[in-house]
Amino acid sequence: MNNEPGSTVTRIADVLRTRIIRGEIAGGAALRQDHVAQEFQSSHVPVREAFRQLEAEGLVLTLPRRGVRVSTVDRATVKENAEMRGALEILALRHGMRKFTGEHIARLEQAQDACARAASLVEWDAANNLFHDILASECGMPRLLAVLKQLQLTNSRYLFSTGFKRGWQPRSDHDHLLIIDALKGKKADRAVQLLSMHIGTMERVGFVAG
Repeated sequence: MNNEPGSTVTRIADVLRTRIIRGEIAGGAALRQDHVAQEFQSSHVPVREAFRQLEAEGLVLTLPRRGVRVSTVDRATVKENAEMRGALEILALRHGMRKFTGEHIARLEQAQDACARAASLVEWDAANNLFHDILASECGMPRLLAVLKQLQLTNSRYLFSTGFKRGWQPRSDHDHLLIIDALKGKKADRAVQLLSMHIGTMERVGFVAG
């Protein structure tokens, strides 16, 4: 019973996070405490805590006299997100890759295989996020990892918004394979260069459709 409040907060935050990322709740939409509490059959306390978690992740904003609203993702946001990821994910990889073992390589290969076998954008996004999580995992910088997680959420929102407009198309993720090969060969500079190019390419996808 002692874990019930925390589990309720987690459940509410997880559901709302998924809806926001997949575009089921549009940017700028209001989130009403009473409506959310009624849906999840909870008091307002865990709803407020869930809102605080989502705000820390950059998914919602608390605005004076306007309440809690879903943040928006525009081109300026995506451009900023790409530049930050391009710097910070590379920083994480530089600090962590010396700790990589065969197990890390195997996990990267499994994540890449899941990307290649994905039958939907939902599956691909989960596998792709896992791949990038593994690349950053050994940096030893918890605050950096927290920022990267937030940037990853924004990236997922953008990919879903463009992916659903265009329809799902399987992706080869050739960049992932090249990054894995560079890491296998202990070619640090090459791995960093490939990751930088990969992030830039991912973030530009969809701009031409605007």
